[in-house]
Amino acid sequence: MTPRQKEVQCLSPAGLHRMAYAEWGDPANPKVLVCVHGFSRMGSDFDELAQALCHEYRVVCPDVVGRGRSEWLSDPKSYQVPQYVADMVTLLARVDARSVHWFGTSMGGLIGMAVASLPGSPIERLVLNDIGPSVDPAGLQRIASYHANHVGKSLHFADFAAAVDFIATHFAPFGRLSWTQWERLTRDAVKPDGSGFAFRHDARIALPFTAPLEEQTAASKVGELAMWKAFDAIRCPTLVVRGALSDLLTREAAREMTRRGPRARLVEVPDVGHAPPFLAPDQIAIATEFLLGAG
Repeated sequence: MTPRQKEVQCLSPAGLHRMAYAEWGDPANPKVLVCVHGFSRMGSDFDELAQALCHEYRVVCPDVVGRGRSEWLSDPKSYQVPQYVADMVTLLARVDARSVHWFGTSMGGLIGMAVASLPGSPIERLVLNDIGPSVDPAGLQRIASYHANHVGKSLHFADFAAAVDFIATHFAPFGRLSWTQWERLTRDAVKPDGSGFAFRHDARIALPFTAPLEEQTAASKVGELAMWKAFDAIRCPTLVVRGALSDLLTREAAREMTRRGPRARLVEVPDVGHAPPFLAPDQIAIATEFLLGAG
């Protein structure tokens, strides 16, 4: 099965922009699963999960603005969670989804938490993949360094194999993947640039990570308070998936999420860091059991 490639027009303070998304399954199915990717990734990361669930759901996988097939914002200061939330609300209206289940990896989980915390939220089940209201400062600094030094640069790869090697090296916390799987994860992350390959995303999405460390730390503390407030407002059944080796979502923070707000269920994936990629059947089964379970 192949997805239908669609787009929706969204609004930012600087004007209109187009957000692309893939839709799997019966277009008339009222059961909708929205899958939102991590910071520098794209909706095709969920191809395996979508194929596994598209007989139960209409699965919608957007490319967050500035990534994948979506347009880039004219004002990079809008590359922030509030803009992403606004875009997702527009997307939900486009797909006529009055209620949805949500799977969010890293940044996609933060967006999901924000939407799920709103009064009258359409999210009825929420999966947070290796993300929570608070993150480990050391892990955040590692990711910030990667975003500032690599995502925020116009990197060039001489050939596709070099791009695959780069992705496999810098996303090693995904776990022990085959070279074919790394090729799969690289396929939509890069595009030909005439003499090789370059990242498909807008390098300016990394702008927040180019600020001085003191500013990033202060912003992180303010954001943590806001996200805990949002998490405590969530009322839908919630699953937290944590990579057992994650340096971003600590075990203590994950356990706190089982005691507050929706009192999330917690599952740890062994031998994986940030974040489980949900390519393997055993990881997909974790999502399937929760999303389709009766409890």
